[in-house]
Amino acid sequence: MQRIYVFFGMVASGKSTLARSFADRYDMPYHNTDRVRKELAGLTPTSRRPDGIDQGIYTGEFTRRTYQAMLDLARRDVQEGRPGVVLDGSYHRRQERDMVRQMAGDLGVVPLFINCICHEDEVKRRLEIRSQDPESISDGRWEIYLNQKKTFERPDELLPAELIVMNTEQKVDILLQSLETTLTENQSER
Repeated sequence: MQRIYVFFGMVASGKSTLARSFADRYDMPYHNTDRVRKELAGLTPTSRRPDGIDQGIYTGEFTRRTYQAMLDLARRDVQEGRPGVVLDGSYHRRQERDMVRQMAGDLGVVPLFINCICHEDEVKRRLEIRSQDPESISDGRWEIYLNQKKTFERPDELLPAELIVMNTEQKVDILLQSLETTLTENQSER
């Protein structure tokens, strides 16, 4: 059964680290909104873009283009017969998640959303480390986090079988094992 795995959550929630590790472990295509957004803008992935909220490459229109490009990449991978595809982004609006669900339904694949969360102190710590990393792709900053905190739409539309919530404050290997166990349990319940 083909699946689209969507790792989502607020900035610095650990979604990219977990999503990338999951994709690598299972040899799945991995698509990240930060990378796709910068590719659409003709930028290198590590180009710093400290644009303000809803400015530059972070306007609503550019964000819509980014999420559409993510859907196009996932559709291509599914149509090529890949058993799974990993999408990594905030997906903080219901509409963005609904678009994935609609496409998955049209293609006859199962979407699974992994909501990555962590405490605010951990977000601050991660953002500080990221700000010093010249290889970081994300432009996430504290003010972005605070804005997302106000605007993040809870995933209430997702069915229990479509949603896993993971606190990402443990080591990646432990998180991957926990996710694998949850996936196995979910499959055996079907």
